[in-house]
Amino acid sequence: MTTATIQRFQELKTPFYYYDLELLRETLRVAVREAGRHGFHLHYAVKANANPRLLAVIREHGVGADCVSGNEVAAALENGFPAAGIVYAGVGKSDEEIRLALERGISCFNCESFPELEVINDIAVSLDKIARVALRVNPGVDAHTHHYITTGIEENKFGFPLRDLERAIRYCQGLSNVEWSGLHFHVGSQITDPTVFRDLCARANEVQRHLVGHGLLATRINFGGGLGVDYERPDASPIPGFADYFEAFATGFEALPGQQVHFEPGRSIVAQCGSLISRVLYVKKGTDKEFVILDAGMNDLLRPALYQAYHRIENLTSTSPDREAYDVVGPVCESADCFGKAVNLPVTRRGDLVAIRSCGAYGEVMASRYNLRPLAPSHFSSGE
Repeated sequence: MTTATIQRFQELKTPFYYYDLELLRETLRVAVREAGRHGFHLHYAVKANANPRLLAVIREHGVGADCVSGNEVAAALENGFPAAGIVYAGVGKSDEEIRLALERGISCFNCESFPELEVINDIAVSLDKIARVALRVNPGVDAHTHHYITTGIEENKFGFPLRDLERAIRYCQGLSNVEWSGLHFHVGSQITDPTVFRDLCARANEVQRHLVGHGLLATRINFGGGLGVDYERPDASPIPGFADYFEAFATGFEALPGQQVHFEPGRSIVAQCGSLISRVLYVKKGTDKEFVILDAGMNDLLRPALYQAYHRIENLTSTSPDREAYDVVGPVCESADCFGKAVNLPVTRRGDLVAIRSCGAYGEVMASRYNLRPLAPSHFSSGE
């Protein structure tokens, strides 16, 4: 961050989320360009960050929206995403949410169970609408990531197991107001092992060959998201490897003529453009360690407490040449309110500004008012 940016931070009340919109735009340009080389369709996963200013920038780049709640569908529509570019996933859609999506004419429901298909059909009948659906497949591919964000193995709550897939398609075809359009795969999040995507392509090819052999052709294949970001070196790797990511699917998946291939990136679009900026309240000496106590807490950034996630932590204002190891914690009344242990920082004092990096995804959007703490505001790069 530039000296001018840090000086600006000094004038702002902390904690707050800071977004580099120039980086966001460049990330989108690269993602759209690399997907476009192969004719792929993109839908931004709104659950990663629903800040209206960010949604406006994303929509300006012609990306659709991937939603997992009725409120996300409404937010996408309110922020200018065309209904024809909205897909709606989620294992527990309510009647009201389904009705909203049908009334607004979204592109597709990603469906996960027989009861859900039945309810969608009943509501579509009542509205005299046709609901286009893709069936989420549980492909049995391990994403090799944290078990809370792995979604493609049989023990997960998501999707149809492969043994039920053909029966689910036939079931769709027997419903009066449901139109089966394709398959949806999503095996997890923060995937950094490229073999996972190759394995997913191989499994998708197997599934498709089986279905085609039984006279069933999907018009769209949706591979979800999952591309990871570099949390350890955000400045060295500000934009994820979209070229290799999309190339893996272009070469690994055997798309049929006329078949659309869709993706739902979220974290890879917004993670690196966001930081949580906080101020040091106290430096506390313990028996064997020192604590840096920030005015930001786990209510502002839940990932370290929930997933044991790593975020790079930087002291923006210390000029000390000496360094110390600190446990960086927040003020929330929970032992889990810890952003990092034994973090190597310049000697830190009360009043120093600290940046917790790569918070653009699953930072602000997961914030709460636990301990009745206020929600932190958002600020944007200069001139916006």
